[in-house]
Amino acid sequence: MTSLKKVLQKKKYVKIKLKKMVTNHLELNAKINGIKGKFILDTGASNSCVGIDLIEQFKLISEESEIKAAGAGAIDMETKTSKNNTLEIGKWKTTKCHLVLFNLTHVNTALLQHNAKEVQGIIGADILQSGKAFIDYDKKLLYLKKVKKKKFKKIVV
Repeated sequence: MTSLKKVLQKKKYVKIKLKKMVTNHLELNAKINGIKGKFILDTGASNSCVGIDLIEQFKLISEESEIKAAGAGAIDMETKTSKNNTLEIGKWKTTKCHLVLFNLTHVNTALLQHNAKEVQGIIGADILQSGKAFIDYDKKLLYLKKVKKKKFKKIVV
């Protein structure tokens, strides 16, 4: 029988290690615009998010947003957005990462109350869908399909 790992590798998926936090969340390391951070993997979050206080740290260009964020016990939170960022998770990369920026204090306060470390953001369903994700909860692995690079024809004049 062929293993999931072999099938996904053959289909050009990248393997990313996940860490189980004391809160049972899965955590991963990623880079946004070349800057490292720790993120919660959240299949229930519709969008990937970064703390609004980290705009400068992650070199984000933000825009005002009419959207109100809700989740983890907080509602009607003011947000900003940031488009077309570079996101690297392991060897997987996209240059079209749109982020929702809002105050993550309530998330980090909850983590600290459980003796977990703070995170800079959340990787949500938007990235999981675009990366055609598979999550192996038993082995704590995330698989994302490599983004095909567009080939340009060389025109000789």
